[in-house]
Amino acid sequence: MIKKVRVDYRLLHGQVAFSWTSKLSADCILLVTDTLQDDPVRVTSVKLAKPPGVKVVVKTIEESIKAIKSGIADKYHLFVVCENIEGAYRLVKELGIKELNLGGTTPGDDKRSLAPVVYVNQKEEEMLKELIEDGVHVYQQGVPEKAEQTIRL
Repeated sequence: MIKKVRVDYRLLHGQVAFSWTSKLSADCILLVTDTLQDDPVRVTSVKLAKPPGVKVVVKTIEESIKAIKSGIADKYHLFVVCENIEGAYRLVKELGIKELNLGGTTPGDDKRSLAPVVYVNQKEEEMLKELIEDGVHVYQQGVPEKAEQTIRL
């Protein structure tokens, strides 16, 4: 059961690992990334940030979609953290998810700010706009204690 889907380029860190996991009563964190698997040192360091008793799984975007569709993740209270908007877009579209939390995205010269720590380029903005038009609630919320900021495009 998916408890929340979040975009956070840092993937797993204190804020995500403890605040969100505790708030959601998640027992498994799925890190959706097409870059982490090729860096064993980074995989190890990211997994060190996990809370005790919580399983961390690292999968590519395609592997994540297939695993969730197969039902293998149904036994978990799953917190899904996508490294970028493109991965979250694909996951949300494929799985019919109706809510997307934007935690943090990387800034850049070709990007504009939508909310604190949320930067998008034109392609990412179009993806988010499409999700919103599809009825997905897209919002920024750094930690559970802060109020949601709905993204409007």
